[in-house]
Parts: sequence; C-alpha cells; structure tokens
Amino acid sequence: MDPQEFPPISPPDASVAAAARARQDSLTKPPGSLGRIEELSVWAAACQGRCPPRPFGRVRVVVFAGDHGVTRQGVSAYPAEVTAQMAANIDRGGAAINALAAAAGAGVRVVDMAVDSETSESLSAHKVRRGSGDIATEDALTAAQTVAAVAAGRQIADDEVDTGADLLIPGDMGIGNTTVATTLIAALTGAEPVAAVGHGTGIDDAGWARKTAVVRDALFRSRGVSDPWELLRRCGGADLAALAGFCAQAAVRRTPVLLDGLASTAAALVAERLAPGARAWWQAGHRSPEPAHALACAALGLEPILDLRMRLGEGTGAAVALPVLHAAVAALASMSTFAEAGVTDRPSS
Repeated sequence: MDPQEFPPISPPDASVAAAARARQDSLTKPPGSLGRIEELSVWAAACQGRCPPRPFGRVRVVVFAGDHGVTRQGVSAYPAEVTAQMAANIDRGGAAINALAAAAGAGVRVVDMAVDSETSESLSAHKVRRGSGDIATEDALTAAQTVAAVAAGRQIADDEVDTGADLLIPGDMGIGNTTVATTLIAALTGAEPVAAVGHGTGIDDAGWARKTAVVRDALFRSRGVSDPWELLRRCGGADLAALAGFCAQAAVRRTPVLLDGLASTAAALVAERLAPGARAWWQAGHRSPEPAHALACAALGLEPILDLRMRLGEGTGAAVALPVLHAAVAALASMSTFAEAGVTDRPSS
C-alpha cells in the first residue's frame, strides 16, 4: 500500500449500537427523554465496542500550532508573533485550553508544525517548516511538506492511542488559520467567500473585506482541485494538514474524536476525503459563530453538542463539551433498568 494512503475505515460496531439503544429503552425513564445524551451514549458504546460503555479514562487534547503567510494580508486582529507566544503559553499550562481541559479531566499537548520562529525541542519534533505560504499568492506547502505534515498528524495520533488515549480532541493555534480553514471549507463545499467568511478573532468590517478577498484569491488559485492532498498543498498549511492526518488516523485506530471549531472541522472535512468513512468516529463538540463552521458540520453530517458562541480554538469548545459526553456514558452505564429497579414500565402497545 502507498504510505500516503489510508486503509479502509471500518465503522463503529453496529451490533453494539443496537444493544445500547435497547438498553436505553429499558432504563428508568421515558424513551428518548434524555435527548441527545442518549444518542451520544450509543455512539460512545459503538466506538468502544461494548455495552454498557466504559468511562473515558484518558482524554487527550493535541494542539497543532502553525503560522500562515496570509497574515501579511491583514486578515487577523493579532500579529503573527502571537502564535509562538501562545504555543509556549499552552506548553506552560497557562492558556484557556489548559484550564478548560483540566476542569474536564483531559490532558493537553502542543505541537509546533509551522510556527515562524524557533520553539523548544519538545514542541518542534515534527516541525515541517517556519510558516506556511501565503495562500492568496503562493502554495502553502510543497508536495513533500504536505506528505510530511499529514504523516506527522498520523504519527501523533498513533502515539497518543498507543499510550492509552481513548478519546482525542484536535486543537489549533495559529494566527491567520481561520482564513486558511475557511478557504478549505469553501473549496470543498462550493460556498461563496461572502457566505463562508466570518470575523475570526475579532477583525473589523474592513478586515472582513480583506479576508473575503484573500479567500476569493486562494479559491481562484485552487479552482477545479478536488484532490485533498493537492488542496492541502495549495491552500492549507502544515498545521491543517497535520490535523487532517490526526483525525483520519484516529478513525483508522478506532478511537473516537471530539472536534472543536473552525480549524479542526475544516481539517476533518479534508480527512473525510483522505479516509472516507472516518466521520463516523467523530462528534462536533460545539458550534462556532464562524459561517464556514456550519457549512463544514453540515457537509460532515455532524450536529454540534453545544452552542456557546465560542470562537477561540485551541480545542476549548470540545473541552467544554467533554463533560456532556462523560455524562452520556455514565447515564447508559450506571442507570438501573426498569426490571432492576422494580419500577413499572409502560405497557407495550
């Protein structure tokens, strides 16, 4: 097999899903009364291949950091040097994702894929380059760098699963990455830039106009391209490519993923092209206010768990949604059935 290819993705266990639905219907509550909590519990059981499911014991957030040449076009409210500063902050444990992941019982790791400065040896082991290209005027990566970035994401997923991770959360850190993510989503869904571009981390209307023009130019450069590898090369970036490899490889390893916002979902949309069927292993943690995020979720058939108007990235929205998933597993695993509790069930029709 070509090392770039992903093996066929097998779905979560359908027989276990059926058993989980049957158990849900036997628990001491009206059927369906826990709403999406029930659906999430069935998904978790099917991913684990057991009913009732186990509590998730080692949840890992991996934040992929990278700079983007497109920031030179004035598409962000923050300067490019913030990427390196925030990657170091995450590594020290001082960022929002550290606080929210700790509250939800998850560990955090940050990886430098294309930060445009020197970072510590521990962060830069998988680094592909210093800053990806300006997608409005040039390719983001070379073909070899694209392959290397996807391979790095796959390796990182393998490393996490091999050391016991049973649920993965892909995070992102990179000034300008919403522009890149929006371009990928627009390219894969056929959306017009004006319908896909949002205000990112807080740009004004003039910044939105510049960002929309940049996405239009990047889409023009990638017109007619549907191959996911070529899209990543032309209008992605090393961080987005690694995220795509990470999400796809998690499905290969039969490990569920809780997606975050715009960047991770854009990467997941690419990952579904790299490894068709991978989306069965994913849930959308939250709904970002970015218009392109809704487009990507719709294309993947994913309904976000939460809608709290979060737009930070880093994996924060998924971290906040994680307790909901914990609760879903607990409800299916710990509640008594009508027979066990001696509670009268409704008569069968």
